[in-house]
Amino acid sequence: MKRSSSIKVPAFCLLGWLVLVSGVMAAVAPCAAAGAEKFKPTVESLRQYQCPEWFRNAKFGIYAPWNPYTVASADGAWDGWYARNLYRYGTPSYDHHVKHYGHPSKVGYKDIIKMWKAENFDPDRLVAICKDAGAKYIAPMAVHHDNYDLYNSRYHKWNSVNYGPKKDIVGLWREAILKQGLRFGVTTHNSRSYSWFQTNKGSDRAGPLKGVPYDGNDPRYKDLYIEKCSDTSKDSPVNPPESWRKEWALRTKDLIDQYQPDLLYFDAATPFRGDDQGRTGMEVFAHFYNQNMKWHDGKLEGVINTKPYPVCGVMINGISTINGEGHQVEDAADVPWQICLPLANYFWKPNRPCRPAEFFINHLVNIVSRNGNLIVAIALRPDGTLEKDAEYVLYGIGQWLKVNGEAIYATRPRPKQYRKEGDTVRFTRSKDNQTIYAICLAWPERQLVLKTVVAEPNSKIFMLGYDKPLTWQQDAEKGLVITMPAQLDRHQFRKGYRPCRHAWSFKIQGHDAK
Repeated sequence: MKRSSSIKVPAFCLLGWLVLVSGVMAAVAPCAAAGAEKFKPTVESLRQYQCPEWFRNAKFGIYAPWNPYTVASADGAWDGWYARNLYRYGTPSYDHHVKHYGHPSKVGYKDIIKMWKAENFDPDRLVAICKDAGAKYIAPMAVHHDNYDLYNSRYHKWNSVNYGPKKDIVGLWREAILKQGLRFGVTTHNSRSYSWFQTNKGSDRAGPLKGVPYDGNDPRYKDLYIEKCSDTSKDSPVNPPESWRKEWALRTKDLIDQYQPDLLYFDAATPFRGDDQGRTGMEVFAHFYNQNMKWHDGKLEGVINTKPYPVCGVMINGISTINGEGHQVEDAADVPWQICLPLANYFWKPNRPCRPAEFFINHLVNIVSRNGNLIVAIALRPDGTLEKDAEYVLYGIGQWLKVNGEAIYATRPRPKQYRKEGDTVRFTRSKDNQTIYAICLAWPERQLVLKTVVAEPNSKIFMLGYDKPLTWQQDAEKGLVITMPAQLDRHQFRKGYRPCRHAWSFKIQGHDAK
């Protein structure tokens, strides 16, 4: 990785420009090196994309959604879409906002932004926690649907350097992530903003302030609140105007060029729907892939995540890596994929307990056995710190991976028909196909019987974290029968007994699949 942790952009690159090519607006980077670029903004060209090895090997990452919504959460109004819902008359977020801050005709989301301080944000400590949890990449949020950039945007004044914390949140994350040897990514969610944020143009339907326009109608704040339109879709604009498509592309390319991520996560399919037919999204995708190759001496190390949701853009297969939000890819795709799961909620909610480490370990095992990656969302408090409960769960995941990481990292799936046995056994394999790992989600008691694995006569079988080889036999009817050591059957996890609390991994060297 040749990139520096400091970001230097030549002065003549700061302006950029837009040129009209065959009737389609395309952003041009004036500082791009001369010469042909591999990726063009077409379906055919973008289908040259192949998921990089680093992502396939990483298996486990962290996503950090964090923005001014947490200010309202601290005051008792948890809402992952607070910027939208505070303008929806009669909703809990509207009622909370009026009670705690004032009527949205005067006090709106612009004012919530200014209340956000992030005063205890310590990215070095947070990255260390994530690294100890076993994460190989971290992707902080760069902008949510609220149209507020969490980086030093050159094309949008409503950003975290100018308003709110007065900090380059993404830049601080990036420096800490690269310093600790992890892969750096960013997530973007503002392809939905044009329609999603139109609620700020409304007014109360009843009551003493009926008809009084909310502050989103004030032209002084148009940069944040977006121009008025009739499309109020929460998913993505049905047919956004060229002006919004150009702004989105310019800001996203600025994010790419300034911060040089290796993972670019879109909370959408390919932007945009309507007349655009995904052309603007493909233009940005091609720009990212080409720029990434320049950063890595001609090798593509860039991953784009998109979601398989046609209401959030145009579905185009084969030009990115699919990310599911809480939904696993069925039938274990032949290509790599990713799923995102939150520790508790995507945005911080006071006193909301996290799911236990075992939940994420079991999901990780199941996902990796089916050719996927797991990215876990951590929710920061408004001051930038993690709940102790969240730290404890991450620690538990890390402890498990310290014992069982060999069965997870840099592995590949078995053929589809051999990826699991019953409800409790999942398989991975080494890239050279010389070793199979059978991961048991439940303790196998005295014997582990594997019907789909045939050990060779000289095979050796170990349980990861237990240093002695296990006794086994190949039974013509039952399959591979592994005998569990008697001392491991006494009690649950204790020093000298079972090597971990959950999901035990068995390493089978020398094998053949039935």
